[in-house]
Amino acid sequence: MTNNSGEPTVESTIEGATRDIAEVPAVEIITTAAVHLMSAAAVKVGLADDPDEQVDLDEARKLINALAGLITAGAPEISDMHARSLRDGLRSLQLAFREASVIPDAIGQGPGEKWTGPVS
Repeated sequence: MTNNSGEPTVESTIEGATRDIAEVPAVEIITTAAVHLMSAAAVKVGLADDPDEQVDLDEARKLINALAGLITAGAPEISDMHARSLRDGLRSLQLAFREASVIPDAIGQGPGEKWTGPVS
């Protein structure tokens, strides 16, 4: 469906996107979401090229918590190969967060540790 100028309408664009996402396996959607959370958390915790301007530990905590929840809930649904690499990335972020914190959380109280257990 197109409008008068020959461009696709919003409705046809949404229908196309819905059809496209229907063809994507769940494991790919879960891992893609996890990678986006992981990338955003890495920037917020200061692992980007210019960390001084982008560090925001409050935002990093939220992203790491969401990532830990997704990985914990999604791990049984995806292969061990995918889950293992996501867990490794999560652990690296948790350790980077602990290192970047001026006043570190108690062991077991850091971001995501509610779902992963203590990280040290």
